[in-house]
Amino acid sequence: MSTHRVRVAHLNPRQPTPFAVDPDAGARQAIAEELGISGLPKLGFRGEIRAEGGDGWALRGVLTATVVQPCVVTLRPVRTALREEVTRHYSPHLSDPEGDEIEMPDETLEPLGQFIDLGAVAIETLALALPEYPRAEGAALPDAPPDEAPADTRRPFAGLGRMLGRDGEPGTGEG
Repeated sequence: MSTHRVRVAHLNPRQPTPFAVDPDAGARQAIAEELGISGLPKLGFRGEIRAEGGDGWALRGVLTATVVQPCVVTLRPVRTALREEVTRHYSPHLSDPEGDEIEMPDETLEPLGQFIDLGAVAIETLALALPEYPRAEGAALPDAPPDEAPADTRRPFAGLGRMLGRDGEPGTGEG
């Protein structure tokens, strides 16, 4: 989806620039593999980019997708329909963060370069929207076996007093 880049110099500051990103089957398969999901039968990203604050740009859109992931219990395929509102604000006064983990104060704020990469925005939004633990309808984890562990292993600090030379009785203060 890297072909869905918009050159900032070509945007009209006087009117919104609409966009529609509809990757073909090959691109959707590549995205599914990149995200580690079983399938991506549907993906669309539509919206507009408009001038904001004199020298910045605002992207507003809606990402729709149908994803297929294995159920966390049964491994059967689970289809999930997603619809995510997307907002990004691009400013030439920001620079790309340096280092491994630098937190941006506003997660919708992005540095403005020569291009706005609609494909990257769509993939990032999709990745964040994926269900973490998809479950097939009616799938449930089996009941846990009864706790048959000895009393001391269920209370990990029960023997601590004995190890420290105390008699282990609470509230005695002896040691």
